[in-house]
Amino acid sequence: MSDPRVAAVPVADCGEPLVDVRRNLLVDDRRADPAGAFAQLRQGVLDRLLYAQALLPADLRLLYVEGYRPPDLQRRYFEEYADELGTANPAWSQDQVHEAASRYVSPPEVAPHSAGAAVDLTLVDANGTELDMGTRVNASPEESNGACYTGASAISPQARTNRMTLVNVLAGLVNYATEWWHWSHGDRYWALMTKQPVALYGPRDLP
Repeated sequence: MSDPRVAAVPVADCGEPLVDVRRNLLVDDRRADPAGAFAQLRQGVLDRLLYAQALLPADLRLLYVEGYRPPDLQRRYFEEYADELGTANPAWSQDQVHEAASRYVSPPEVAPHSAGAAVDLTLVDANGTELDMGTRVNASPEESNGACYTGASAISPQARTNRMTLVNVLAGLVNYATEWWHWSHGDRYWALMTKQPVALYGPRDLP
């Protein structure tokens, strides 16, 4: 996300509202907040998730973990992770810390979560048990030794199959390759990856 091409993508916000996904999707509460911001997404992103849900085998469901993230919270997440990396790597320059942090937490100015354009999710079976995806949702590269990368090879065959199931149904969204659980539509990163001239959604505050 630190690639300057992401920040260079212009935003022409379409004005689509944030909507609460809890009426339509199975939602986990591990990222819940008092205002319910985590359960908000732009309508177009929710529509694509509902389409993906319909493509899954009958015994599987999407498990929604987090969507919208207020800009102030995104900034705090980024700064905390950057501080952690800087402490662990005292020889790194500020630019190196920023770039490394951006592989796992989006810089606030381009964060798709703060636009309501990104969702973190996984798969569960008919009993609500999370499938083996190789790592937990939100595992860092350091914690997982790189297994959080979508294309990581050091995961079990079953985890690879489960990841591919997720990839195949989420065709209307783009994945951030360092996080198998992170998908977005309409944000600057999506626009860059799909060669769109503008992003559809920009950062916004909750009403």
